[in-house]
Amino acid sequence: MPQNVLGTELQPCCYEPLTGFYRDGYCRTGATDYGLHTVCAVMTEEFLEFTVQAGNDLVTPVPEYDFPGLKAGDRWCLCVQRWTEAMRAGCAPPVVLESTHMSAIEFASLDDLRVHAITNEHD
Repeated sequence: MPQNVLGTELQPCCYEPLTGFYRDGYCRTGATDYGLHTVCAVMTEEFLEFTVQAGNDLVTPVPEYDFPGLKAGDRWCLCVQRWTEAMRAGCAPPVVLESTHMSAIEFASLDDLRVHAITNEHD
């Protein structure tokens, strides 16, 4: 099983909506995941607006890909580069460290991820 940024077993990010590059609920990655969908984040209105403006609309449903569209409060596996861009712009969404793949720290510092961390408890 892959590890998270804390060095323990990667925990699922979200099953509803079903997230992950492999659509298995985990922010794991592989050779074909060019976007590196490794950061488990909790969506905020501010981030969703930011990413739409940056050219990645995560709000609009795309039924042909079984994508329901995201809303504030949803958990989603983000591309680590987009999360880093959002952090630099001051609108990074909260991160679930237990569900963020260890490879994320190749592009985002563990300190930055920790500053934005929440616990992995589901409400």
